[in-house]
Amino acid sequence: MSTLWAVVRKDLQLFLTDRRAVLMHLVAPVVIAGFMGFVFSGSSGSGGDRKPSRVAVRVVDQDGSAISRGIAAGLAADAMLEARPAAREEAREDVRRGRVAVAIVIPPGFGQAAGAALFRPAGKPEIPLLYDPSHSAERALVEGLLTQHAMQAVSRHAFSPSGVEEQMRSLEDAPLEPARKAALRTLLASAAALGATGPGGGAPAAMTLPYSVRAEAVTASAQVPYSGYAHSFAGMSVQFILFAGINMGVAMLVDRQRGVWKRLRAAPLSKGFVLGARTLSGALIGFTTLCVVFAAAVAIFGVRVQGSLVGFVGVLAAFAIMASTLGLLIAALGRTPEATRGVSIFAVLIMVMLGGAWVPTFLFPAWMQRATLAVPTRWAVDGIEAMTWRGLPLASAVPAIAVLLGFAVLFEALALLRFRWEAD
Repeated sequence: MSTLWAVVRKDLQLFLTDRRAVLMHLVAPVVIAGFMGFVFSGSSGSGGDRKPSRVAVRVVDQDGSAISRGIAAGLAADAMLEARPAAREEAREDVRRGRVAVAIVIPPGFGQAAGAALFRPAGKPEIPLLYDPSHSAERALVEGLLTQHAMQAVSRHAFSPSGVEEQMRSLEDAPLEPARKAALRTLLASAAALGATGPGGGAPAAMTLPYSVRAEAVTASAQVPYSGYAHSFAGMSVQFILFAGINMGVAMLVDRQRGVWKRLRAAPLSKGFVLGARTLSGALIGFTTLCVVFAAAVAIFGVRVQGSLVGFVGVLAAFAIMASTLGLLIAALGRTPEATRGVSIFAVLIMVMLGGAWVPTFLFPAWMQRATLAVPTRWAVDGIEAMTWRGLPLASAVPAIAVLLGFAVLFEALALLRFRWEAD
């Protein structure tokens, strides 16, 4: 054990020699994770007072009717949108330049056609939507809100006395069966009687959604709201520890080129002992880095370990061991530091991307979500999130720990089989 500790202590001392490198090793993941958490939280403010970002929209009213004006007013008052009036060419240019996500064009004659089509399927007018293809999610949101405000504006006009009169006149020339016309006349007469004025003699009544939504975020504690920083720190810490494993593997290749490993071979130490010591020192460095990064996440950004603390520490330790053995595997398979560094960085970026470190895995296609279970970074990110904002018990961390340690054993075994003492 004294020999093992001597080898590990030597590696730790070498790591701490370059203070600038150590500082960047600790500061970079905190800064980048903080930035990513701020961006992907999609909100401003702090704690439970955060409000969602409003979607920028342009409204082109080419109709000028009471219905089109009602739609524009409803969109402008919606808390989810930042709707402003504009001319059609101006709105198209704003969308093309990325200034807004969607432009809504209400064409001429829309109000009259929409009112007439409320009770009849034929002759429905179209509302063109000009949208930025990189903002398809915002387009879907705007379509839903437009449906709500259009139904309110059209029904308010249709149930007004003037609207009912228009509907009655349009029925005379409508190509409908006599029985259907009579039923619609009865319906319109009833609508005129019930919807001529709203409650208290105000504006005509309008159709509204027959329900209200009460949204409840399901987290570990109602007192501690979800923080987007929890995911960003899980992803960015995983990424930087893997890069640290790359650096360790490349450093071993450099040592082999310089003949350091050839001299170690002359010592009464087996290959397994030396590689095991490197694994231990790399795991200690990685685990310490993770602890410092998450300590900053807790102190500065409010991330909380709401699940099992033992499980959280276990996931961090298992991932640090896996990253260290990955460095050994890189050193065993690589030939030159220059070539190995480029290939390793590419492989790590693929692992990080598939593991959900950059964006949550629920955004992936279903088949990819299943395929990423074969990637160790997926288990690391899911395990850290389970122990932080999800607040799950220790049993939920056990699968992630087992899988990460399984990958560590596999990487260590392959490194022992393929490692060469001397450079080619």
